[in-house]
Amino acid sequence: MSRRRISLRQELPLLVWLVIVWGALWQDFSPGNLLFGALLAVLVARMFYLPPVELSGRFNILHAVPFALRFLGRVAAASVEVMYLAVVRGPRVISAVVAVPLRSHQDLMVTATGHVISLIPGSLVVEVDRSTSTLYLHALNVSSPDEVESLRKEVRSIEAGLIRIMGTREELEAIRQEAAA
Repeated sequence: MSRRRISLRQELPLLVWLVIVWGALWQDFSPGNLLFGALLAVLVARMFYLPPVELSGRFNILHAVPFALRFLGRVAAASVEVMYLAVVRGPRVISAVVAVPLRSHQDLMVTATGHVISLIPGSLVVEVDRSTSTLYLHALNVSSPDEVESLRKEVRSIEAGLIRIMGTREELEAIRQEAAA
């Protein structure tokens, strides 16, 4: 399979991540182990086809910290809600599978949005349509069209937060225009 060459600048985050994972797997961050991990990372990246991760080249820490705090709040609130649903409502809880079209068509942004959603209790990404950037979510306690729209708004809010943190300038401008409208 032919692979388009990408620059070291684009591939470096992947290589660094592979080295960190290597160190974590062995629970050994000694220089020798990390050097061996780096050699393996380069070998894996050069020998096997890995789709290039297109980075926007920007990361906004001023948006990342509040996003992380809101995320932790959502996790705590959803944990309490799921506990309540399990203890009080039990099998009478109505679930739904909801399609949520995303704004971004970047693989990294779609993946990040899906992971954030899946980490919040009560929701799980069951399918991703890469061609249309649509996430299909299984969500607890969704029984009306208004609740479906509320879930879609929440997912798109999370996506907007991730775009503010690390999206492309074009995606960021689209978010700003959407907010102004």
